[in-house]
Amino acid sequence: MIQKERIKALNEKATRKGRHVLYWMQASQRTECNHALEYAILKANELLEPIIVFFGITDHFPEGNERHYYFMLEGLQEVKRSLEKRGIEMVIQHGSPELGIVQIAKDASLVVVDRGYLRIQKKWRKDAAQRLNCPLIQVESDVIVPVEEASPKEEYAAATIRPKIKKKLNHFLAPLKERDPVTDSLSLASGSFDLTDIDQAISQLRIDRSVKKVNDLHGGTKEAKKHLEAFLEKKLDHYAELRNDPTLDSLSKMSPYLHFGQISPLYIVQKILEAKSPGQEAYLEELIIRRELSMNFVFYNKHYDSFDAIPRWAKKTLKAHRKDKRLYVYSLNELETTKTHDPYWNTAQKEMVFKGKMHGYMRMYWGKKILEWSKTPEDAYRNALYLNNKYEIDGRDPNGFTGIAWCFGKHDRPWGERPIFGSIRYMNDKGLKRKFDAEKYVKMMNNLPKISPLPTVGKD
Repeated sequence: MIQKERIKALNEKATRKGRHVLYWMQASQRTECNHALEYAILKANELLEPIIVFFGITDHFPEGNERHYYFMLEGLQEVKRSLEKRGIEMVIQHGSPELGIVQIAKDASLVVVDRGYLRIQKKWRKDAAQRLNCPLIQVESDVIVPVEEASPKEEYAAATIRPKIKKKLNHFLAPLKERDPVTDSLSLASGSFDLTDIDQAISQLRIDRSVKKVNDLHGGTKEAKKHLEAFLEKKLDHYAELRNDPTLDSLSKMSPYLHFGQISPLYIVQKILEAKSPGQEAYLEELIIRRELSMNFVFYNKHYDSFDAIPRWAKKTLKAHRKDKRLYVYSLNELETTKTHDPYWNTAQKEMVFKGKMHGYMRMYWGKKILEWSKTPEDAYRNALYLNNKYEIDGRDPNGFTGIAWCFGKHDRPWGERPIFGSIRYMNDKGLKRKFDAEKYVKMMNNLPKISPLPTVGKD
């Protein structure tokens, strides 16, 4: 079922008689449980036309680097093969997608696109909608409850958005039926960017190469489903009580795959519900409520990637304490190369640099300490975003932007007054030790290499 609330026309052009229907895949990089793809196939079948899928690889996605691109291309390689099995041609172009889609859509009856929530993703769709000579129809497939359906405004916290989402949840949890195209399109297009050899493909991109791929985490729907199956079989039952312990492998590892749209949140929810596990409520709270709260934040707050995004009370309390004495002040270079006095923070930073993913509980501690050790709250915010977006495979994401903002009071409440933090929630290493064996966490990461000095990492 494709709910009508997921579908939105981005321009007022009329469907015309063309040679094919075009699906502009950008955010939902998968062939399974993809509402946008299924809607495009449905329209193509109604028109008795073939469907072609387009994807544009830009060299200039904000803060993207080789680590992010490698993971993405691994997934796209699988997507292309999967589409071919369904008789669908996929055209991948090296270039800015909002320009490429206009060129390839010259013979299209209509264009369907999935939905992105970041500033650049919204701009791409707006620019393309104005230039296309046929309809551009957006179909949302990377949240359970579409953003505007969940709430017409920016929500204050999980507590305020939770009842709104739950009220509409059953309607949007309906299974999605997959259909085959009535007309094969495999011979209709050519000249696609070659993904046969990922290393060769990466070498042709003009991208930031300062951060290399992660060797033990690979992109693609099959990889995502493999991690999900392991989570369902061995970890979900105890998720609620073990999720905050980074010494245990108790998380689902879904965030990188959700970030690139390589797995559907609807598919995950269905699998979690089928498991009938005692851990399902805690996990679904994170996957649906918390994740979609982050989409709400990025969608409605135009300052989502800056200090200006945090609540007025948080700005006020940080301003009142901005001149408080700091026992430690670290530059961005010192933070990035783990030159702090704190072995737990250094270990978390190394985990992110070399593994591409920091444990969620440690990421909260990591962000709080950057606030404590920076000259100003504004410096802290910039540095936290820079490091998170540079090294995390799921960086540059609504969840990432929201996670950083949370460390500065977003979606939280005032706590007891203390130096530097004011009434912002505080975390320290004693809290870590109460939660888990912090020394064991450090020892577990001892095999990671030292971080080499960096000549230039941006402004300190």
